[in-house]
Amino acid sequence: MTSPVVAIAYHSGYGHTAVVAEAVRAGAAEAGADAHLIKVDEITEAGWELLDAADAIIFGSPTYMGTASGAFHVFAEATSKRWFTRAWQDKLAAGFTNSASKSGDKLHTLQFFQTLAAQQGMHWVNLGLAPGWNSTTGSENDLNRLGFFAGAAAQTNADEGPEGVHKADIATAEHLGRRVAETARVFTAGRAATAA
Repeated sequence: MTSPVVAIAYHSGYGHTAVVAEAVRAGAAEAGADAHLIKVDEITEAGWELLDAADAIIFGSPTYMGTASGAFHVFAEATSKRWFTRAWQDKLAAGFTNSASKSGDKLHTLQFFQTLAAQQGMHWVNLGLAPGWNSTTGSENDLNRLGFFAGAAAQTNADEGPEGVHKADIATAEHLGRRVAETARVFTAGRAATAA
């Protein structure tokens, strides 16, 4: 069985989301995927071809003003060429985001990714974790410490650089990468079995 191909299509304005993207990539690779990072604001034809060939695409962006960044929106609009041909139909999709506030309307960014995936006919993979840090026995070091279900959400203080991305958020992003890779393995094996 070949390794599933997972592409992480992301934008990072100041480097924080790039740290999260690398954690997602590392988690997917650890789970046996052929995982690739694609910066959507620098995408090339080879990058588009990689997305078209991927079994799963994980979207990532900082949350700016309650939604994905402008650069990610430009990329999302450019995917309309894929929409017309249904090039991404039945691929897996997932998402992650980062902002300075604990909430910061990050859910809206994840929902934007979910809608983009739905329009492309993709299958959404959620985070698959219970919320952390919501009891007296919990701590800020819990996985999913911010309590998101739709995808991986990270919080980095506005006055800190990329080195300030919280270790628990990095671990949560790694979990998302592993989960998508493992789900992609099941999907590709199922397709192979039904095609035989």
